[in-house]
Amino acid sequence: MDAIDAELARAQEERKKMEEALAAGAPMAVSSVTFDTDLYGGGGSDPNRFAGYDTSIPASEDDAPEDDSEAAYQLLRWERDIEERNRPLTDEELDTMFPQEGYKILEPPASYQPIRTPARKLLATPTPLGTPLYAIPEENRGQQFDVPKELPGGLPLMKPEDYQYFGTLLNEEEEEQLSPEEQKERKIMKLLLKVKNGTPPQRKTALRQLTDKAREFGAGPLFNKILPLLMQPTLEDQERHLLVKVIDRVLYKLDELVRPFVHKILVVIEPLLIDEDYYARVEGREIISNLSKAAGLATMIAAMRPDIDNIDEYVRNTTARAFSVVASALGIPALLPFLKAVCQSKKSWQARHTGIKIVQQIAILMGCAVLPHLKSLVEIIEHGLSDENQKVRTITALSLAALAEAAAPYGIESFDTVLKPLWKGIRSHRGKVLAAFLKAIGFIIPLMDALYASYYTKEVMQILIREFQSPDEEMKKIVLKVVKQCVSTEGVEADYIRNDILPEFFRHFWVRRMALDRRNYKQLVETTVEMANKVGVADIVGRIVEDLKDESEPYRRMVMETIEKVVANLGASDIDARLEELLIDGILYAFQQQTSDDANVMLNGFGAVVNALGQRVKPYLPQICGTIKWRLNNKSAKVRQQAADLISRIAIVMKQCQEEQLMGHLGVVPYEYLGEEYPEVLGSILGALKAIVNVIGMTKMTPPIKDLLPRLTPILKNRHEKVQENCIDLVGRIADRGAEFVPAREWMRICFELLEMLKAHKKGIRRATVNTFGYIAKAIGPQDVLATLLNNLKVQERQNRVCTTVAIAIVAETCSPFTVLPALMNEYRVPELNVQNGVLKSLSFLFEYIGEMGKDYIYAVTPLLEDALMDRDLVHRQTAASAVKHMALGVAGLGCEDALVHLLNYVWPNIFETSPHVINAVMEAIEGMRVALGPAVILNYCLQGLFHPARKVREVYWKIYNSLYIGAQDALVAAYPALDDDGDNIYSRPELAMLVASEGGAMFRIYFPLGILTRFAEEFP
Repeated sequence: MDAIDAELARAQEERKKMEEALAAGAPMAVSSVTFDTDLYGGGGSDPNRFAGYDTSIPASEDDAPEDDSEAAYQLLRWERDIEERNRPLTDEELDTMFPQEGYKILEPPASYQPIRTPARKLLATPTPLGTPLYAIPEENRGQQFDVPKELPGGLPLMKPEDYQYFGTLLNEEEEEQLSPEEQKERKIMKLLLKVKNGTPPQRKTALRQLTDKAREFGAGPLFNKILPLLMQPTLEDQERHLLVKVIDRVLYKLDELVRPFVHKILVVIEPLLIDEDYYARVEGREIISNLSKAAGLATMIAAMRPDIDNIDEYVRNTTARAFSVVASALGIPALLPFLKAVCQSKKSWQARHTGIKIVQQIAILMGCAVLPHLKSLVEIIEHGLSDENQKVRTITALSLAALAEAAAPYGIESFDTVLKPLWKGIRSHRGKVLAAFLKAIGFIIPLMDALYASYYTKEVMQILIREFQSPDEEMKKIVLKVVKQCVSTEGVEADYIRNDILPEFFRHFWVRRMALDRRNYKQLVETTVEMANKVGVADIVGRIVEDLKDESEPYRRMVMETIEKVVANLGASDIDARLEELLIDGILYAFQQQTSDDANVMLNGFGAVVNALGQRVKPYLPQICGTIKWRLNNKSAKVRQQAADLISRIAIVMKQCQEEQLMGHLGVVPYEYLGEEYPEVLGSILGALKAIVNVIGMTKMTPPIKDLLPRLTPILKNRHEKVQENCIDLVGRIADRGAEFVPAREWMRICFELLEMLKAHKKGIRRATVNTFGYIAKAIGPQDVLATLLNNLKVQERQNRVCTTVAIAIVAETCSPFTVLPALMNEYRVPELNVQNGVLKSLSFLFEYIGEMGKDYIYAVTPLLEDALMDRDLVHRQTAASAVKHMALGVAGLGCEDALVHLLNYVWPNIFETSPHVINAVMEAIEGMRVALGPAVILNYCLQGLFHPARKVREVYWKIYNSLYIGAQDALVAAYPALDDDGDNIYSRPELAMLVASEGGAMFRIYFPLGILTRFAEEFP
């Protein structure tokens, strides 16, 4: 304790010195806050305890004294504060803190020396008073809490990341106070914000304004705002797409003004060319294409020239792709001199590499369009095959491969000069360079004549067979590709492949490891299928059939996919009895042992083999059906689904094998599982039932149709797409072929369920549903079905109503229109917009479906269409015009012209409508009238407005006349006025005036509209 006493004495001495120093300086500010708690365990509150502490809120900077004494005072006060906080506890304080019993006071070791280094004392554990007191923080304008601030002028809300770009729009400044340049920038920012974050109407308007005012805004302000946005790391795909669209539109308008910004735009757009998303790549190509058309070739070359020999391979790659787009936009010939100079650059191998890569990218992008320039392109890059740099040699070979692939099957003469260096190269190179050279030869061989192709294939095959054992994955892919190319070439004999290639090929490539990499897997399957096309099914299947029982599932799957494709291409006639047994045994094993989610390969393989074998499968069917029944009872939903799917694949073969008893038994099994809880499995079970019903027929079906259909009715309520589709197909098939087996009441119950199916998202389900209404109406009569459908016209949902109108039209077509039209026309009297529109739409579909039958009903519906064509509601007139079009096209040439002219008089006043949907319907109705009444009648209506003083009126009439001219140019000749001959010219054409002709005793007379052919009327009274 002596050491502690000594420390205390020293601290008190320092305190005394400090107080003397303070007495000489300014007085201290002492807080009025009192502390009731004794922090060190002493009893009560001591008013002098914190006398030496400055606990006031710090004074502002304005109040700080400027003299040195004040600075010294502040330093002393701070040091004293630290000392006071870190002072050791006294014995008395420790006694008060700890209980008196149970503790023993230990003597400190004799060698103990307390730490006195000031720097270490500062790092001592702070006391609770080390926490600073609360001060009101300054407001941070950048922080956004709760609801974001609403922007003025109806601008869309900003995202947090948008503030750094559009933050200035939040400033509450008056527009008038800003300079013209600032106003322009503000306007551009507002429009860009609307494009980026706005609603579709806002976006559309903003895009139009940006396009129309592009030259007014200027290239600088526009690109200075758009390009930083495109570089934003948090930009979403949709936003990027919109901003790219802005650049695209603006480029058209700015044209040559864009030249100073070409490099900046390319920096932003070039990365899109190597984006994973296909549509992003397309957008990038489109922008660069438009940019090169606007800026010109010289500007594009000047902008991208520095990047050609850039050290960074990423930059060179994107530059090469950009140059290929420029070539496709401005034409390859324009770029050839530049490419020649770059590819022969002596300065750096990077420039040569990029130049040759540009040729490769041009070939990939433009395909067969390189053919006219093929010789020039090959000549430009051929020296690269003997370049001292390995990368240049590699890219040259790859470029030649791309050119040969693009030119196939033409252009072999262009490659004559490179065959020798390639041939030397494959004998001297190894590794990646060899792979590239092999690829080039692999694509050039298919261009050759059969004789040369056979010779070169045999020569190159020695090297390929040597490389079969290469461990390099990239080499394997290229070898497989080249083998495929060589094998498929005309002139390569099957015996050569069978004896020289197949043994080594299967030994090195058909191993488990190949099935693990998706690209290898795909390439191996394609190459093997190509070999099978040459050597036949038995040679290939015989070598891999045993592998269907391999332990590795990915490998089994690869074997199955190969067998499926080979058998689907070539059939199973080559397969002998022993191979057939092995094949069925193998596919049954592989099918039962599958555990992965990718079940389609096994299913497709099983289906393809069974269908190819046909009646030869009959001995194996009991075993296959036993497997299916056992697996339908499995606890795994996936297994049950696969088993049900397999039934639908093999049902047709069972019919071919005349196994009707087995099929009948197999029909009962899925029926018993209609209570399945998993929708995917239930959908497959319904698919199996549908397949069995299709092949076995309604009368022989077990269970009988009268038992099956009531079980399907509640399943129609299921909202799963697969269940809906298979269920409605099955119900529709029964309604079409076996409606008499089911009572009418059950069909009506199904009708009500079908109405809900019209809400389905998938079009196939809706189409099947409306067809089923037609089948049911045919079975039980249209009255009840029609009542249900007409009632459904009152619903709010448009899709539902449209499907209902189609169903009504189908019922009318199936059961004759006279059964439907009275009820339909009566329904038009209901004063409800949706119902009336529905009736008109039904009439439109009805006349479209019944065609020529419409002549019997045209006079009945004319008054209804009159009323609709005079209605104030736009949609009424639009739908009625659509009905008139279908009606006119159906009755053309059937003598209903009087009714059509009457309706034309009601259609014609609508030609000045501005709504795009209405005007389209009206123009189509007039086109229909042209077909039914003849162009001369429409021309009569047209002539009155072609030379009207008002431009907007003239435009409409000329639009009609132009479509008339396009549709019936020859028929209008007779409607033009006859000109009298003058002294020099004879305008009459007697051969055109022959109106009456006789053929086989029948007389024909051609009628022309009155008031047009005055001269003909005079000549032929």
